[in-house]
Amino acid sequence: MKICIIGGGLTGLVAGLRLSGTADVTILEKNPESGGLLASYKINNTYYLEKYYHHCFSHDTALYDLLVELNLSDTLEWLNGSTGYLVNGIIYPLTSPIEIIRYPHLSYIDKAKLAYFTMRASKISVQELDNISARNYIINTLGKGIYQSFFEPLLLAKFGKMADEIAASWVVSRVAIRSDRSIKGERLGYLHGGYNTLIEGLVNACLKRGCKLLQNCAADTIFKDDTGWTINGNHYDALLSTIPPQALSAIGGPDIRPVPYQGAACMALGLSRDVTNGIYWVNVRDDAPYGAVIGHTNFVPRDRYGEDIVYLASYRTDGNFEGLKDIMLHDFCTRFHLNQDDIHWCHLTTDLYAGPLYITGYHEKMEEYHQDGLYMAGMFSPENYPERSMEGSIRAGERIARTMLQEALT
Repeated sequence: MKICIIGGGLTGLVAGLRLSGTADVTILEKNPESGGLLASYKINNTYYLEKYYHHCFSHDTALYDLLVELNLSDTLEWLNGSTGYLVNGIIYPLTSPIEIIRYPHLSYIDKAKLAYFTMRASKISVQELDNISARNYIINTLGKGIYQSFFEPLLLAKFGKMADEIAASWVVSRVAIRSDRSIKGERLGYLHGGYNTLIEGLVNACLKRGCKLLQNCAADTIFKDDTGWTINGNHYDALLSTIPPQALSAIGGPDIRPVPYQGAACMALGLSRDVTNGIYWVNVRDDAPYGAVIGHTNFVPRDRYGEDIVYLASYRTDGNFEGLKDIMLHDFCTRFHLNQDDIHWCHLTTDLYAGPLYITGYHEKMEEYHQDGLYMAGMFSPENYPERSMEGSIRAGERIARTMLQEALT
């Protein structure tokens, strides 16, 4: 059985690993490197750094099992991720209880409400909130003050003009997933050497099982006939697509209901000094062309890199990235008082399909698609609802591979 997988990201690689050995598998990856949103730069031929910031969580069991299988479990380390909020040019640390108490932009009553909400978030059924907007849910549950001062800036920074349409299921899940914390911060996982270690491990395991991986090779055309699928002129018995449904339709795939997506721009910079006051994750409430400043070397020890590393995260629901690099860089240097000598290097990565938009009613729109030898899995799969993650993408790849093998035997 010949299978083509479109997309060499986490879902495609995991599915390829499971299918190889039983089937003749070819993975098509449009970029020069595999990994999708988990791909990395090699900085100055010295170290690898993810193009988009990443960390994992303590309940990511599928990820941990995969690391064990690939003999990489000893690279997983648990670190503390501190948090803060940039308001009116001032970074307020919000990691320890005393820091939260001192935060001046919420009343003591609002802080107590927010703390209680955070503690019980993991017990709330998110599917029941799929048809309720995050805005209405937060206002009705916690009050307008907490929404306007705390949640609204976060929603606007991440979703822009779509902020009012985001489902409450997303925001509750987001709070719940970040509730594993102590006075030192969130307990977050990272791989020593970066997540490039995982991607390389997956690629090598796939190749060892006979899987063919074609990089710099986009799927340009697909065609269905009576015996299977023809992709870029090559015939296959089955096709697994991990790209968004609308992207597949655009190259000749079936007319499948599109999934709402948003784009993202992530700027990584090497710096001569820390700019986030020792804090890992700083949400930006001020008007800026990015919604968060992530001090990577306030999470992973700086001495591994020999410089400070920062990410700037900008989400674009309009998909417009024109001139964004210069805009983000100018604002960042001005806002944090950096000169040209402070910046060692700077890279911007953009993606039109960085993640699904979990708008109200999203859960009802999810559908499993596998017919006529075409299968689909990826960030749009149920495993990634109501928030995309490495864990969800691994689970989606595992599940779709099982489905394909089971149907091949019947």
